[in-house]
Amino acid sequence: MAVYKLKTPISEEDVRKLKVNDVIYITGTMVTARDSAHKRALEFFKEEKPLPIDLQGLAVFHCGPIVRKEDEKWTVIAAGPTTSTRMDIFEDEFIKAFKVRVVIGKGGMGKRTTEGMKKYGAVYGAFTGGAAVLAAKAIKNVEGVEWFDLGMPEALWILDVEEFGPLIVAIDTHGNNLFENVQKEVEGNKQKIYERLGV
Repeated sequence: MAVYKLKTPISEEDVRKLKVNDVIYITGTMVTARDSAHKRALEFFKEEKPLPIDLQGLAVFHCGPIVRKEDEKWTVIAAGPTTSTRMDIFEDEFIKAFKVRVVIGKGGMGKRTTEGMKKYGAVYGAFTGGAAVLAAKAIKNVEGVEWFDLGMPEALWILDVEEFGPLIVAIDTHGNNLFENVQKEVEGNKQKIYERLGV
């Protein structure tokens, strides 16, 4: 396990050095995007329309933040991760189209995303669920918001973050998926327990 402090824009070369169980902290620009934003972004891509922000080399956070506006300035109050499996149907195409380098969320992602990360050069950083206030503390500024018509949790929030983390690399560019590894281990142990119990 190694600890890396990454600054956006993050290069493909930098993420290909990372391995499952490494710890990363991110400084720079991070964008929130849940299923509605993923869907719209990919529609824009197919229609050859530019996105309101260039995502290349950035971190994308599966998050529906709670945000307050005071005197025309937005402040993030809480920024807990969304369960990432919701984005599994979009993520490989999203990484391919926009060259994002880090995807952040909770609960992991499946085989399709794992293959996409290996092929196109991205990692999945797992953030602890329930630590929404901790996440908000690393957000230094809200640079802007796009697609607010999708609603506050689904909009693209453009955030300036400082040492956002710790994030555990749970999927790397070598095809390793921590969640799948743990699942296999659990299944193996379950079998041994059944045998001991004579089930």
